[in-house]
Amino acid sequence: MPYDSRDDKAFAFDGDWREFAPIALTNLLLCVVTLGVYLFWARTRERRYLWSRTRFIDDRLEWTGTGLELFIGYVFALVLFAIPFSLINFIALNGAMMRGHEGLAALIGFVMYLFLISLTGVAIFRALRYRLSRTLWHGIRGGSDAFGLAFGFSYLWKTVLGSFALGLLIPWSMTSLWNERWGRMSFGPHRFHAEARAGSIFLKFLLFYLAPIIAFFVIAILFAIFGVFAAMLGGFPQGGSEGGGAPPEGFMVILFAIGAAAYLLFFVVLGVVALVYYSAYFSEAVGKLTLGELQFAFTATTKDWIRLFLGNFLLVICTLGVGQVFVGYRNWTFFIRHMHAYGEMNLDTLTQSTTREPGQGEGLLDAFDIGAI
Repeated sequence: MPYDSRDDKAFAFDGDWREFAPIALTNLLLCVVTLGVYLFWARTRERRYLWSRTRFIDDRLEWTGTGLELFIGYVFALVLFAIPFSLINFIALNGAMMRGHEGLAALIGFVMYLFLISLTGVAIFRALRYRLSRTLWHGIRGGSDAFGLAFGFSYLWKTVLGSFALGLLIPWSMTSLWNERWGRMSFGPHRFHAEARAGSIFLKFLLFYLAPIIAFFVIAILFAIFGVFAAMLGGFPQGGSEGGGAPPEGFMVILFAIGAAAYLLFFVVLGVVALVYYSAYFSEAVGKLTLGELQFAFTATTKDWIRLFLGNFLLVICTLGVGQVFVGYRNWTFFIRHMHAYGEMNLDTLTQSTTREPGQGEGLLDAFDIGAI
């Protein structure tokens, strides 16, 4: 049965936050009671609900992962990577420092840092592989036969290279890694193919790149003006004496206003500019992703991303942290609402994936606390 996704929206979500609330609040309570151990089962319950309320073309998604898989993966990562890494780093680094070998200590620290970058790449790859392998649609799953070690090496050298030329190669690094990671994934008999290009998003990255420099000069000008006022006010008679007295109270108000303006300029404006770039990057990355005859697209604008992040921030702050349990729900619905697919898929030709199913969950990902989306 062929399907032409131009006939309607391929992705849809019919869940409701009121329906999700009992799951989220129960998860929070159980995580508190178990001192965080229940977190892995909480994630499974959340994903099972979100997947089951998400429709792609003519069928709902199904999450088949378990909390035990996530827990075993986390323990596996701690035992084989996180704990040995911490011990080696502590013993070798401090041993070299105590013996006065600062150069050797710096070299050890640098090597360990490179190893950590590479391991982060492995974590990102294996997390995507695991999630695809536990996602069913029409009973078909996804996955990859790659273990992620090659991607970890690519993540290392492309991340390092991306920082060259004063960081101007970062868009190339991000799009190249996206293409490589998805290019090694498949769903059913079809392989993903990604051709994101850095050129189409470079100008927006340049805006983000130059924003701190521009902010620095604006702040410098503000403080220069402030210095002129300070010199002028410092020359006024104060307390009946001739010049050189303490500045009036209004002077401190001006100082506070300039400091607040500088803070807002640097963090708020820079954050908005960062979302301008990330919005363009994500739209470019998803828009150049294909699966068989399907072409994907992501239609969220910068304004949509700002609303998402601002809403999540206010939700967490206004509820004193309790609202954090709804952030995953908001992120997922945002993703599905703006996700589109175009083209044709013959459902009769779908066959089960032959890729290897990983035996445990996202251990490395959880160990490094890397976000899901």
